Amino acid sequence: MIDIFKGVNAIEFGKHFKDNETCMSYLASRKWQAGYSCFKCNHTEYCKGNLPYFRRCKGCGYDESPTANTLFHKLKFDLTKAFHIVFRVSAKKKSMSTTELAKEVGVTQKTAWIFKRKLQEAMKSSEQFPLTNEVHIDEFVLGQKEEGKPGRSLGEKKIAALVIEIKPNGKVGRAYAKHINNYKTATLKDVAKKHVDKGAQLVSDKYKSYDSFDEEYPKHESVKSIAGKNFTEIHNHIMNLKAWIRGIHHSVSDSHFQNYLDEFHYRFNRRNSMSSIFNNLIRKIIKHSPFTFNQIKASAV
Repeated sequence: MIDIFKGVNAIEFGKHFKDNETCMSYLASRKWQAGYSCFKCNHTEYCKGNLPYFRRCKGCGYDESPTANTLFHKLKFDLTKAFHIVFRVSAKKKSMSTTELAKEVGVTQKTAWIFKRKLQEAMKSSEQFPLTNEVHIDEFVLGQKEEGKPGRSLGEKKIAALVIEIKPNGKVGRAYAKHINNYKTATLKDVAKKHVDKGAQLVSDKYKSYDSFDEEYPKHESVKSIAGKNFTEIHNHIMNLKAWIRGIHHSVSDSHFQNYLDEFHYRFNRRNSMSSIFNNLIRKIIKHSPFTFNQIKASAV
């Protein structure tokens, strides 16, 4: 069994994954860590496949690569480079733009973008662990000010709803954001239902769309927002998120806005466990089914 890589040191990472063979060996170890089960027939006995680290099912003869049926499926460039991108996107505090990634690993910007888009799929929330304790909810706008479109007016701007957990000790816990198209009650409730436990103390401002939240959230509290002097945690989070998008990516399209929200919060929610974040993302990549370029294009519609 290969030791799980831990840490965020780029030099140590390079030593650990120095070539395709070490990457393939690591991937095989992680993929079949809990035991082998044939992808085709679920048979649990295997022998060596045609190539190193492949496994051939003794039941149906299916020869499976460590990359097969994962987000590495039919990878068009070296696995070493793919591992490097996974490390940079997960372990680097602010990640990197696809232009930077392309230059660093020696692929085209389009190739780097497509692969990073696949990683963003793995970074999506499972929605299986709702926020508890005190949870603040608010919406924010990304985009330049437009004449005649003040405040919550949409115009050409992108909007999202954000929920953030405040722990009993006053520290910020996890947070999630969802790209939305309007500020209607049903839209904002849907965001809360995906990420907030019904027993949480949900706190919102006095915007009318939150008036009926008491029905689903008995502990809902509506508090007047005072020019950013309260709701400090959620406002700081929004500023950091906007600064990340504008500073690293400069801008994001409306059709891919959610993917960048998912990426940002994947790292944010694991900020206290960075030593294992690379391996966590590798695990998610292995569990995720292949995500083709056609699927990427379809998801952007």
